[in-house]
Amino acid sequence: MAERAPRKDAVRNRAAVLAAADTLFARHGSPGDLTMGDIAEAAGVGKGTLFRAFGDRAGLLRELYAARLQPLWEAVESGPSPLGPGTPPRERVPALLDALLCFKLDNRSLALALEEGGSGSSPYRADHYERWREVLSAALAEIPGLAESDFTAHVLLAAVRADLVEHLAGSEGVPRESLRARLAGFTAQLIGSGRPPGVPADG
Repeated sequence: MAERAPRKDAVRNRAAVLAAADTLFARHGSPGDLTMGDIAEAAGVGKGTLFRAFGDRAGLLRELYAARLQPLWEAVESGPSPLGPGTPPRERVPALLDALLCFKLDNRSLALALEEGGSGSSPYRADHYERWREVLSAALAEIPGLAESDFTAHVLLAAVRADLVEHLAGSEGVPRESLRARLAGFTAQLIGSGRPPGVPADG
């Protein structure tokens, strides 16, 4: 039997919830304080609608985050850009990290809410984290002389964790372009010579 298409009102409600959640997380200073009730009220639907559509708050966060991230993933997976698979790895890796940093900066509240327990499990088990790790690890593996590509991918992703981005950009007030430059410098140091910074050539 063919799967029945969602009712039009269910589709409208889902879109309204995502739009309301998007706005609230963008404006709210403490994303952890936002409840399903707050989002339901802003969307003009009942809380039951949210739970039926998304399961729980973690499910809503994951879906909203995935929707925002989708255009970036399209560029990463197939786009003719510095992010795409045809780019030399020493250029692609810094471009991927810069794009992810900019995404976290543009979506600070949502990223923080998702990574601070909002995913319902360890952030390292989240689908979006695993996808980034796989892409980075594959690109790093193409760099001659660079060992431990998988571990290096984890290290580089740690530099763009939402809590660190929030601390640097929010608490310390580090300007966006300064953060990007620092990340680029760290990445170049890590992958430019094919060995970790501080390790001599014969080490």
